[in-house]
Amino acid sequence: MKDKLKHFFLLTASTLIMAVGVYFFKFANNFTFGGITGLAVLIAKTGIMSAGDFTFITNMLLLVLGFIILGSKFAAKTAYCSILLSVALSALERIFPMSHPLTDQPMLELCFAIALPSLGSAVLFNIGSSSGGTDIIAMILKKYSSFDIGRALLVTDILITIAGCFVFDIETGLYSFLGLAIRSFMIDTFIESFNLSKYFNVVCDHPEPICDFLTHELHRSATVCQAQGAFSGKDKYIVFTALNRPQAVKLRNFIKENEPEAFILISNTSEIIGKGFHSV
Repeated sequence: MKDKLKHFFLLTASTLIMAVGVYFFKFANNFTFGGITGLAVLIAKTGIMSAGDFTFITNMLLLVLGFIILGSKFAAKTAYCSILLSVALSALERIFPMSHPLTDQPMLELCFAIALPSLGSAVLFNIGSSSGGTDIIAMILKKYSSFDIGRALLVTDILITIAGCFVFDIETGLYSFLGLAIRSFMIDTFIESFNLSKYFNVVCDHPEPICDFLTHELHRSATVCQAQGAFSGKDKYIVFTALNRPQAVKLRNFIKENEPEAFILISNTSEIIGKGFHSV
């Protein structure tokens, strides 16, 4: 139950972060990069409907299409996030109506228009979900064709951004192109940061205290290999383990205090699979 509540909280919080970034910074500045919300900015300019309402209607239609084509097992988490994002954007339009940007600094607002939705998207991708929109179109295309979906979505984003140059002005269009270029990079950076762990190579004379600390205090495992010093010719041991960042700090401090002569090599690794790793 605790894991389910944590998962639900992450889904909700990341989706609301996206909604804040899109409404207060993307919609307000007419930035057109990025899928359904980018198209919504163009539609809002025509006066047919607001950007929030267009996002809501489009996402609901795509969800219905997804359930019809992809079946009843169609990503419940994606449906929840898509509905929450759409409702949040429509609600924000009514609760906090905006006739102009928050500041007179478009570059500052572009940073938040990129960073907040990228952070939200990265959290969703990292836990196996998404906010719907063009992702649903991608799922449908993937089911029935071998079409290069990633390239098609990128071309669509570029066309929407180009349209923004004509509907608004060249300055807004250039900001949108900049946002389009940076967005994917930021999402990948956030995901990599979430999964970043520390990989330890500890060369020591006495591996037992280190392994005991790992297993009993940090609840991790390790692999121990016997080695030999090239200069001294003495027998040595190498302890291999991977830890998250708080655990890495604890292990480093423990080794400095209890095995001060040990040599520690720490590097970054992208992910730890399982509770620990074992020698084979």
